[in-house]
Amino acid sequence: MVERRFAFDYIRDALNPIVMHLIFSRLTGIVVLLISSVCFPQSLIPYYNEVAGQVSQANINQSLSSFVSFGVKYRGTSAQANALAWLKSKYQEYGYAASDIVEDPFTYGGATCKNLVVTKIGTTYPNTFVIIDGHYDTVGGPGANDNGSGTAVILEVARLLKNIPTEYSVKFIHFAGEEDGLVGSQHYVDNVVNATSPKMNIRVLVNLDQVGGVSGEVNNTITCERDQSNSPWTNNAASSARTTELANCMELYSVLETVISNAYASDYVPFEDNGEIITGLFETNESPYPHGPNDVLSNVDPVFVYNVAQGMMGAALHFAVACTDCNLATQENPADAIRVFPNPAEGMLWVNKGNFQDCDYALFNVLGQRVASGKLRDSAIVEAIATDRLERGSYILKITSGAVEIEKKIIIK
Repeated sequence: MVERRFAFDYIRDALNPIVMHLIFSRLTGIVVLLISSVCFPQSLIPYYNEVAGQVSQANINQSLSSFVSFGVKYRGTSAQANALAWLKSKYQEYGYAASDIVEDPFTYGGATCKNLVVTKIGTTYPNTFVIIDGHYDTVGGPGANDNGSGTAVILEVARLLKNIPTEYSVKFIHFAGEEDGLVGSQHYVDNVVNATSPKMNIRVLVNLDQVGGVSGEVNNTITCERDQSNSPWTNNAASSARTTELANCMELYSVLETVISNAYASDYVPFEDNGEIITGLFETNESPYPHGPNDVLSNVDPVFVYNVAQGMMGAALHFAVACTDCNLATQENPADAIRVFPNPAEGMLWVNKGNFQDCDYALFNVLGQRVASGKLRDSAIVEAIATDRLERGSYILKITSGAVEIEKKIIIK
């Protein structure tokens, strides 16, 4: 493995792209960049800390053990197919709907492999995504560290985030083909991110690769990685700012200390090359075992993985802007617990039903005629109602849950 270089002088380096902009950008571009590069202080948010405290060491251990049990998960093997099926079953167990769990197949080296993409829709910006990713393929061994550790963290974050409303949508992505040269992530960028016009709007991508630590060592520090590439370099300053936020979250919501280094040879690189804002986590005590038969459970530090998961939980809540009072939907005004967006709506209306279960909805026009109706799934906090066939104007959305009936005025444009 190529030696990783740590950059403790990251503040100085983070200014380099700003200096370049000062030379080459117009005044408006300079202002935007300087504003985006300012690192505002972060403070501990009690609710985020409460959720981070719900990370389960038992779940981490179980995920690591299951991941290793499938063996060498290389392209075209039954081990990789079995690992994929296991990942899907975990998301189903957490309550994600079948429509939220999508396979992204691609072929290379004579084998068909599949990325797994699980989407949680945001309440305010459903078309802007926070991506939390890591690869699940392994080479030469069962991959307890590389990358069972990252996989275990992603699963635990997805479990806890499932029923917490977030302003931004979140995609949990498990990539195949990383060990063959980032094939799965490059496929996703080329065929999903760039496949629409405009391309997918990514707020930030957080990559988790080798966060298992080394058994028997003091694993009290995590490396946070930032973009420092030259092609393109225009996203470097924003990546440095996000990486500082990530480091702050790791220290606020876990017991870990942090160092800053550069992004290197993992699944964030195709996104980085595509101009996206990326950051990532990597163990500071680098294991000597990846890509070999000794990358087994006894050679990682499960407590370190647990600590990484706590910090990453806080970071996920921070980047996706989670609701901090989502469990306070009240008997006094239950209508406050139901949110609809966007309003006015165009083509699609999203309903966040909060803690309500067994909900029916009906949409009425100004004449009192029912123009749409249906049931909101109990497995989904946020669900879409198609409005593309409705005429422009005002409507009343009625949502019924048991004896509670809630009305919302909706504008269709």
